[in-house]
Amino acid sequence: MPAATCEAAREGAARISASQDEARRFFEAHFTPYRLARSAFLTGYFEPELPASRHKAGPYRYPLLAPPAGLTAVTAANRPKGWSAELSHGRLTPDGLVPLPDRGAIMAGALDAENLELVWLRDPVDAFFVHVQGSTRLRLDDGSVLRVGYAGKTGHPYSSIARVLVRRGEGTPEELTMSGLRAWLEKNPGQRDALFRENRSFIFFRTVEIDEARDGPIGAAGLPLKAGRSLAIDPAHIPYGFPVFVTSQDLDELDGSARTFARLLVADDTGSAIRGAGRGDLFVGSGMDAGRIAGEIRHAGNMVLLVPNAAAAGLGGLGSAGR
Repeated sequence: MPAATCEAAREGAARISASQDEARRFFEAHFTPYRLARSAFLTGYFEPELPASRHKAGPYRYPLLAPPAGLTAVTAANRPKGWSAELSHGRLTPDGLVPLPDRGAIMAGALDAENLELVWLRDPVDAFFVHVQGSTRLRLDDGSVLRVGYAGKTGHPYSSIARVLVRRGEGTPEELTMSGLRAWLEKNPGQRDALFRENRSFIFFRTVEIDEARDGPIGAAGLPLKAGRSLAIDPAHIPYGFPVFVTSQDLDELDGSARTFARLLVADDTGSAIRGAGRGDLFVGSGMDAGRIAGEIRHAGNMVLLVPNAAAAGLGGLGSAGR
């Protein structure tokens, strides 16, 4: 974000926070709107809160893993010759960069000898959805509370297991929302692990101490996520920190009212499934109520990027949404 825009925001912070009209005038004066795509697709995500233990004992049998030694992001500069373009991470060894195992191999024990277990959960379905969400609050069996957050991944491509089920004729996209997918997994425990393996992506975690209970998890931009205001985007199309105005005629406001969703959000996170200029994932909050709401958000809409005027001249390839 240009320094002049940030300084203007600091100078006007008191006025902006006190008046919606002042906020509107600020954005109209300092930003140029650009429509990101002819149509956008909005989903929701949340931070679960789950029981856990630091030790494998009793019902706690399903681990979240810390990153293995040598985990490295693969870039154009270090990608070995012949590597698949789909692999985003690998492991740096004395012999060079090598691929990490995918989810199926890890489920079969490929990393067991490395003692990477960070915490243990009670439910394998909960553990899988923590991988999808990227973070969770944990209530440990010793009475303490902590958060675990994203710390890297094996680099294999993400696949939606709900889409796998749709292709198999097990349900429609409308039926296989998060709650519908959970219901299917509970009814079909014998098919659960095979379905999990269809998503080769595997996430690693780190512990994050909770200083302020109201703060959400730390997003990809390095700041705490804000419920109802943080948007996960594809950073190849939208820079972190930019405002994005999102509307959806089919989605009601998150407070349960029948008002059409129309809200200014901040692009401060990303996710393996968030790809493309018109793709957004709204952070709804923490806990089961947030999860219920997030799991039902699968809506078409519009996304308008607000670009600081100083940077707008370089974005001529995007269509201006007008003032």
